[in-house]
Amino acid sequence: MMTATMTPLERTLTALGQKEPDRVPFFLLTTMHGAKELNLSIREYYSKGENVIKGQVALQKKYDSDCYYPFFYASAETEAWGGDVIYINDGPPNAGRPIISEHQEIESIEVPEVASCRNLEKITECIRGLSRESAGKIPVIGVVMAPFSVPVMQMGFEAYLDLMYFEPALFETLMKKNQQFCVEWANTQLEAGAHAICYFDPISSPSCVPPELYRKTGYRIAKGTIAQIKGPTATHLASGRTLAIIDDLATTGTAIVGASALEDIGTVKAACNRRLSVLGNLNGIAMRRWTPADADAAVRDLIRKAAPGGGFILSDNHGEIPWQVPDGVLLAVSRAVKKYGNYPLDVR
Repeated sequence: MMTATMTPLERTLTALGQKEPDRVPFFLLTTMHGAKELNLSIREYYSKGENVIKGQVALQKKYDSDCYYPFFYASAETEAWGGDVIYINDGPPNAGRPIISEHQEIESIEVPEVASCRNLEKITECIRGLSRESAGKIPVIGVVMAPFSVPVMQMGFEAYLDLMYFEPALFETLMKKNQQFCVEWANTQLEAGAHAICYFDPISSPSCVPPELYRKTGYRIAKGTIAQIKGPTATHLASGRTLAIIDDLATTGTAIVGASALEDIGTVKAACNRRLSVLGNLNGIAMRRWTPADADAAVRDLIRKAAPGGGFILSDNHGEIPWQVPDGVLLAVSRAVKKYGNYPLDVR
């Protein structure tokens, strides 16, 4: 018997409850593509919250995705701390010069108040607008950078690793300040209408730091931070591997883990063992060169491996589709989800 058609929010919540909805939820995490839809440069697109509202509404309709994704760019957070943003024509805006040039500056750096940051207010306005557009039917997904991961933009990777290994007191000071900001920013987005928060934490991945170091640092910090966020979270390691720390992630309080294309999604889902739902894991870099047939085959394989029993949202593996991925490939992904993803599944 066919399941009655659900709204995207109902579909998502059913899957997260480890049950089978009407079809596999599909989060197409397009960000910059909204600029293409509105015929704007990336810089101009992100200059106003209303642009991103229009872009996200257009993209959701075009691809029939199951969420709105009001994520602008990761360096918006260091911009709030006084950093610069570097814009390019065909990729995400990036962080400029580090705001922390000497470790001792950590003691004096002040935590910005979210309400006073104009660049963050644009994002908050966007969330409010998308919440109105959603009318309780389409999930709105907010985003924060984890306190453990954002220092890569604040001070640079090498300097941060030195801090982590050799200056534990200053490391703890920076974590406390970053946690204060992260919690306030996450809860501001939830108050504006976001249904959940994506907690981006790539440095916690075994691809970046050894699991034993993660358990002393990123794990402890994530657990303390997520406990203060007043809504559900999804932890995304932004293409980084997850399997070696799945058991740890399952006890941080998060509900979802973003799966890397470097790991088999069926293996990741089995390791989650219904403690976490799985998001992923189309390879965004490879998608730039896919044909529609490649997209169809990739979606079919993911659904076959990860969709039975619910607990799965089909998405990319990084949390942001590259600018260079063609519309035809994204449309093929959307068609394939509808072709193979209807429950009860019939994918061999």
